[in-house]
Amino acid sequence: MRNPLTHAALALSLAGAAVLAGCATVVPDYAAFLANPARPATDTVRDADRKPGEMMAFAGIKPGTLVAELVPGGGYYTRLLSLAVGPSGHVYTYGLRVNPAVAAWAMTNPNVTEGIAGAGTPIAPVPVDVVWTTLNYHDLKNSKVGDRDTAAVTNDAAFKALKPGGVYLINDHQTAKGLGTTQTATLHRIEDVAVIREVEAAGFKLDGRSAILAHAGDDHTLKVVESGIRDKTDQFVLRFRKPR
Repeated sequence: MRNPLTHAALALSLAGAAVLAGCATVVPDYAAFLANPARPATDTVRDADRKPGEMMAFAGIKPGTLVAELVPGGGYYTRLLSLAVGPSGHVYTYGLRVNPAVAAWAMTNPNVTEGIAGAGTPIAPVPVDVVWTTLNYHDLKNSKVGDRDTAAVTNDAAFKALKPGGVYLINDHQTAKGLGTTQTATLHRIEDVAVIREVEAAGFKLDGRSAILAHAGDDHTLKVVESGIRDKTDQFVLRFRKPR
């Protein structure tokens, strides 16, 4: 059941953050997007853990934004991004196979286009403002395109897809300090410093990081997929920017 006070508090906190940051634009009503009745209960029950309003604010998602979402999974963020960018924006999803959840949403929301393509191919038909990926960068380390891992190939594709000044948003499960990319196939975790090194090697600059999904109680030893803590792990949120 949605709590209107929670949504109101979210809207006020985001508006206040924008004022403190000197933002001259109107803050989108993220709380209204979260409360949209078109969202399934299987999505809304995850909102308290995933903090999607704060995530979209951090990435600068607003009406009119063009977004390329990498590997959308069950479509949780596809649906929210679609609502947030509105009819003047668009969400291009990029995956390796047809996603029934994304396809179903796209049937009634023309601002979503499902893309099926192999790693390294263009991830959007037009230059976009934001490339967005949540909880799956580590998976890109577990396969290769030729002699390069898929993460490196995808970073290059994200750089090419973005407009100058565009944002590359990466959120993933943190692993223990010093373990780098060694736990991507076992614990399904990756260290933030390894991601920063790889993404900056593709030409991006780290523009910001957020602790909104940090969980001090996670000791980084549990396997994400089997432990039932997928939305309660210690997670990093990184915002990279393509230089102008």
